[in-house]
Amino acid sequence: MLKVGVLGVGHLGKFHLNNWKEIAGTTLVGFFDPNEENAKVVSETYGLKRYDTAEELMDACDAVDIVAPTTFHFDLCKSAITKGKHVFVEKPLANTMDEAREIVKLAKEANIKFQVGHVERFNPAFLALKNFSLEPMFIEVHRLAQFNPRGTDVSVILDLMIHDIDIILSLVKSNVKYISANGVAVMSDTPDIANVRIEFDNGCVANLTSSRISMKKMRKMRLFQKDAYIGIDFLEKKTEVIKLNAPTDKNVFTFDIETNNGKKTIAVANPIIEDGNAIKMELESFTQSIIQNTNTAVTVVDGFRAMDVAHQILEKIGNEHSL
Repeated sequence: MLKVGVLGVGHLGKFHLNNWKEIAGTTLVGFFDPNEENAKVVSETYGLKRYDTAEELMDACDAVDIVAPTTFHFDLCKSAITKGKHVFVEKPLANTMDEAREIVKLAKEANIKFQVGHVERFNPAFLALKNFSLEPMFIEVHRLAQFNPRGTDVSVILDLMIHDIDIILSLVKSNVKYISANGVAVMSDTPDIANVRIEFDNGCVANLTSSRISMKKMRKMRLFQKDAYIGIDFLEKKTEVIKLNAPTDKNVFTFDIETNNGKKTIAVANPIIEDGNAIKMELESFTQSIIQNTNTAVTVVDGFRAMDVAHQILEKIGNEHSL
């Protein structure tokens, strides 16, 4: 049995606790949280041992799940890696790029598994496209959320937009060429709303809008490529693919349109969305990578790349405001 400990049992940490209890091949040995009141409630509610220090918990585990605020990620990751423990850490990977570089270096040198919690990779609406060939040349993203003080220790870029940055980097197999960005701080000390344009060497362009001061929630991504349009609704868990009909297409709705080049048949597919708990699936994936000695689904380098682009965006926003 893989012994797991959770570091940080706030709002998101409690979701992780609930899911670890259901994951086969693991045993939850306990948790660490410096907040006395919260720790007491969690200990009583979940019947779990509370460890007095993070180091004591790490010593009792094979793997740690770090769900602490971003400012604590570096120290906790460094301690766990140094002790030879497998690490799952919530996004973003670290608070600064220097910290992120050091974590990457330490993780690569150690014989451990390291996964970053970019949970949208496990959203059923995104997973439904695993058998489709995705080569987008234009991407449009809207991620809107209502204001919640809980996430304001970092900007909307590192809080919300980084989910979409990670997805885009996983799809576009090309280097970032240019970034333009603007953002405004409304309710906090860092940008709460931002619009970003990312251009890639292969010609792909991505437009992203993120807001945490919206009246409604939205998590939509639209992919446009040579042969298809793909719509992904991460919130409603719906996916749509519109493309030219092919003889191999099955279970699609078709209709004909007249073009200058003759009649074309359009196929509309709604891939089957399997029920799934994304948090549980990412933790299960992490567990299996340890047991089977395979690469993690979202590597430390993936986490670094998403952070790198996010920080380039923040730098662009800062420069815009200094002009």
